[in-house]
Amino acid sequence: MNTEKKHTGIVYLVGAGPGDPNLITVKGLNCISKADVLVYDRLVAPRLLQHASKSADLIYVGKLPDRHTMQQEEINKLLVDKARDGYTVTRLKGGDPFVFGRGGEEAAALAEHNIPFEIIPGITSAVAVPAYAGIPVTHRGLASGFTVVTGHEDPHKDGSDLDWQALAKNPGTNVFLMGMGNLPLITKRLLAEGMDPVTPFALIHRGTETGQRTLVGTLNDIAAKAKEAGFKHPAIIVSGAVVNMREQLQWFERKPLFGRRIVVSRAREQASVFAEKLEELGAETIEFPVIKIAQPLDYRPLDRALARLESYRWVVFTSENGVKSFFKRLAEKGKDMRDLKGAVICAIGPKTKTTLEERGLKVAYVPSEYRAEAVVEQLQGKVKAGDEVLLPRADLARAVLPEALEKMGAMVDNVHAYRTVYGDGDVTLLRQQLEAGQIDMITFTSSSTVCNLLAMLTGQAAEESGSSSGMVRSSTDKSPAPGLSMLPLLEKVDLAAIGPITAATVRESGLEVKVESEEYTIDGLIKAIRAYYMSPGKRIS
Repeated sequence: MNTEKKHTGIVYLVGAGPGDPNLITVKGLNCISKADVLVYDRLVAPRLLQHASKSADLIYVGKLPDRHTMQQEEINKLLVDKARDGYTVTRLKGGDPFVFGRGGEEAAALAEHNIPFEIIPGITSAVAVPAYAGIPVTHRGLASGFTVVTGHEDPHKDGSDLDWQALAKNPGTNVFLMGMGNLPLITKRLLAEGMDPVTPFALIHRGTETGQRTLVGTLNDIAAKAKEAGFKHPAIIVSGAVVNMREQLQWFERKPLFGRRIVVSRAREQASVFAEKLEELGAETIEFPVIKIAQPLDYRPLDRALARLESYRWVVFTSENGVKSFFKRLAEKGKDMRDLKGAVICAIGPKTKTTLEERGLKVAYVPSEYRAEAVVEQLQGKVKAGDEVLLPRADLARAVLPEALEKMGAMVDNVHAYRTVYGDGDVTLLRQQLEAGQIDMITFTSSSTVCNLLAMLTGQAAEESGSSSGMVRSSTDKSPAPGLSMLPLLEKVDLAAIGPITAATVRESGLEVKVESEEYTIDGLIKAIRAYYMSPGKRIS
């Protein structure tokens, strides 16, 4: 965080929404990214914190029903002090700041000290969580209105602030927030005030998240059902006829990957699209990048190739990373795509092809299978003896392609356009999640992701990074994975591989592949994962 003294800062009181990180507002997201100080609560989705500046100071002030990290008065003082020091402060709160979020108290403290502030509303769990459970809080003929109250108040305390008789007689919908600990008392009080014992009730745990659970009953039996099911906070309570709409309208829990927690091991730059597509199918994704793209240790071989581009008859790109790294260096050397005139362009995979076409290049050949062996087959009879071929690719790419091209009589320049090193995934957190049984699947999109994940889990990655360049093991290295005895937890997780080469690397490590895509693309892998979890016995009911 920048420690330079500034003028008085500003505080943004931001509603983060009910849990699903995609439900934050655009303005709220902007406030996170521009904050010098980010003060956040317990129920804020961790992924939202990734949008904070790397220089931002992140301060956790979360509260549990039985203990607080920081008392409310201390939080108020923290906001005032940081703003007085000249910082832009974003106070990130679950749901909406003014719906039982104590945002009013914080705003009042700021106003009292003449601190500029703005309120950024958020989607309240009182409406969003029932919606994700298929329960509309209003519906024509069933509920013309809804009442939102705290469930945290003791219904037996003297001088309750709640009108229990009105709640019991409410012809619409009641929504109780933070009420799981008081559920037996709430139902007892409503019964005593005359609510019909068969009034439909629903409990929704971790609504809008992959771990969402919904329990339906009546006023008469919901407390007993909750105890039997082990229902705990955070959860909301909904009562009224609209609860019966769930049977027809539930949608979130019917998604094909609902309830699944899937690790995406791709490089961080490429993980987001993959993760988003899995999330659209209902999965919760955990980004654990095991690979990071770095520049070559020595640019001279690539630079020599760039200096004589016009001499190449063929240029074969094997990955999107290869394309981006190649053209980045090309520009740095004062050249552009015109220097590729006369060369026949070949690409492995549709994404590589698209990346080339976006740069205005015509791709002549894309193999039907997206692997080196298929390229060799595609180019048989086309590559002539004496043809010069340029392969700009990763430092540890497989040797199949250049060796086969040389057997055809081609003169091959196999140069490093980029280097792959160990990623920055949180190894400690991943181990903890594996030990707790919180992960359903780990996905692998290359042999390198397999080798790196194993090395990172066993600690070999740290040892190698300290003693060498930190490069991945070659996919042609057939030696057993290091410390395999330390990885029994992976045997309890479904492992998914993008194609036969990656799958073979998993099996060579002594692990079982549960999902292997027939089409060697991200979309093909997602299709295979969906089919696997939709198969009999795999659906989460």
